[in-house]
Amino acid sequence: MSPAIPKPPRFGEALPIEPSPETLAFLAHRRSASALALTAPGPSRAELTELLTLAARAPDHGKLTPWRFIVLAGEAKAAFAARLEALASGRPDAPKLVAKLAKLKTPPLCVAVLSTPRDGDIPQWEQILSAGAVCANLTYAALAMGFGANWITDWYAYDPDARAVLGLSGAEQVAGFILIGTAAEAPQERARPDVAGLTQDWTP
Repeated sequence: MSPAIPKPPRFGEALPIEPSPETLAFLAHRRSASALALTAPGPSRAELTELLTLAARAPDHGKLTPWRFIVLAGEAKAAFAARLEALASGRPDAPKLVAKLAKLKTPPLCVAVLSTPRDGDIPQWEQILSAGAVCANLTYAALAMGFGANWITDWYAYDPDARAVLGLSGAEQVAGFILIGTAAEAPQERARPDVAGLTQDWTP
């Protein structure tokens, strides 16, 4: 049973900034699960609704919601993967492309997060970053709920024919495929960036 999620605050309600040691501990140990190790069960429909609601609480300059979700699960996900496999089979590098579909086929749930930039004063780059923040939120929320999760893209995020199968239009892009399920094995810690080497103080 997933942890209880608090009800969302009312519009205009004061939300004091308070320390959250549990959140710091979660971030300190957060680790994506291997997509190939994600098995059933995945989130229920009610849990998925909660996850998407949490994912949508992302930074969004201008309150444009420049992103949307496409849920791929069960027979629909299998049909989507089959159409991608049919596309790949006619390509020169078909074996490689088909092999990469295993990450999509294995987990019980995939949520495609689409970047949908709007025209207006907010730079498109900031809107794309907002979609990336949604991907991170969804990944973190799934992990915090006790599921394994992995954020991928791969060839079918960029291939024009694959994008058409998914139903993208205009300037839409796949910000990420978020794969969610039950982790069959605990992920191991990987090498982490040297933060000191990536940080400098600006001097005039």
